[in-house]
Amino acid sequence: MPSLYIDGTWTGGSAGTAPVINPYDASTICEVDQAGPDDVDRAVAAARTAFDSGPWRATSCGERGEILGRIADLLVRDREEIARSETLDTGKTLVEGRQDVDDVTAVFRYYAGLADKDAGRVVDTGNPDVVSRIVHEPVGVCVLITPWNYPLLQLSWKVAPAIAAGNTMVIKPSEVTPLTSIKLVELCAEAGVPAGVVNILLGTGPDVGAPLTEHADVDMVSFTGGLNTGRSIIRASAETVKRTAVELGGKNPNVVFADTDFELAVDYAMLAVFLHSGQVCSAGARLIIEDSIADDVVDEIVRRAQRIKLGNGLDDGVEVGPLVSAQHLEKIENFVAAARAEGATIRCGGARPDAPELKNGYFYLPTVITDLPQGSELIKEETFGPLLTVERFSTEEEAIRLGNDTEYGLAGAVFTQDMGRANRVANALRHGTVWINDFHPYFPGAEWGGMGRSGNGRELGPTGLAEYQEIKHIWNNTAPEPQRWFSGE
Repeated sequence: MPSLYIDGTWTGGSAGTAPVINPYDASTICEVDQAGPDDVDRAVAAARTAFDSGPWRATSCGERGEILGRIADLLVRDREEIARSETLDTGKTLVEGRQDVDDVTAVFRYYAGLADKDAGRVVDTGNPDVVSRIVHEPVGVCVLITPWNYPLLQLSWKVAPAIAAGNTMVIKPSEVTPLTSIKLVELCAEAGVPAGVVNILLGTGPDVGAPLTEHADVDMVSFTGGLNTGRSIIRASAETVKRTAVELGGKNPNVVFADTDFELAVDYAMLAVFLHSGQVCSAGARLIIEDSIADDVVDEIVRRAQRIKLGNGLDDGVEVGPLVSAQHLEKIENFVAAARAEGATIRCGGARPDAPELKNGYFYLPTVITDLPQGSELIKEETFGPLLTVERFSTEEEAIRLGNDTEYGLAGAVFTQDMGRANRVANALRHGTVWINDFHPYFPGAEWGGMGRSGNGRELGPTGLAEYQEIKHIWNNTAPEPQRWFSGE
């Protein structure tokens, strides 16, 4: 089946095909079409026409909400198929894949319910002859660029509010993990999204992503991914003054005080960093722990990390799958090599596994690293791998300082039984989400996004819808009279 979707038709690409690789064993899952410059122009033109003159502009908020609800129903229907595809594509466990589909379904249901709740507002001008209204309208043609780690989930955070607001779009998923994005577009079409409203192009960032962000007929770019690519998108969008919303990752602190229950401290520290082999933008890769409990907690984390079961995400009992690609595996190895060169202590991991059944895949052992200098690259840079660094503190003030010692500001957590201290620290951390005695949860009604170099804009919640809306003021003088500003007649 062709894998590009342009103006309501599945079609091949003008740039050949590329393999989609299963990271468990480096086998080829399938070949997918690749878009070229002509495909970019056709997809943007289809979205532009659908927005400017197609029937989509006439759909009501309620109708768009009904479409989103139907997409949610189809996700439930195809849950197992989608979860399996996500596991094959990304390497994550089937349990995680199923949870992803459930989370995506919740996002579509949330925006289905929110779509017709925005009536704007009336502004009191003090003049009874004037009706002044604030209304929200769609931005226009949106380019949605998503990452490889949570391809379906991250796409839902963009597609659902974009549809709810009445936009049209061109989707560019990661070339590494495109399969569930293709499936979601199929479900959009089945749910009744008109031709031209949702389009998808596959290909690399330079070949497809860059031309889309530079295109004069695109009104907005929403991007989730790396800092350097995000900077390039912001620069490219400036030429045509496009709206941009970029989420650029994080280096997230997990701050643990000594009064935390031992089991909670160990369990959540591991969940924070080793889920999906650390390939999570909100991963708690920095364990910042009070000195008096650090040795015992870290010793137990090391013991348990060495027992984590690696393997094929489709197999029962597997707890962690591979990294997503050979290139990413090499990146993780380079981070650890740099840490060793700085004199760090590798408490466990720090290598590929030697199990014969894992030799063809992109596996890396869960790794705990201590004794790093504070300015270490491993502490400062987002690694997106199963690498936990340990930093110690003695006072609340020091914990806050360490937690904020990052150019990123996406997410973080604080663990303590003292709720006064928990809220002081949560308020002081400069991160877009701070969890207290928890790590990783999100829900569709709460905004997600970061501060600093973690990006701008927000996804999810009412603000996630507002990102895809323009604000218009309509002033209606119901009793106009000549003003006589000028004497001539």
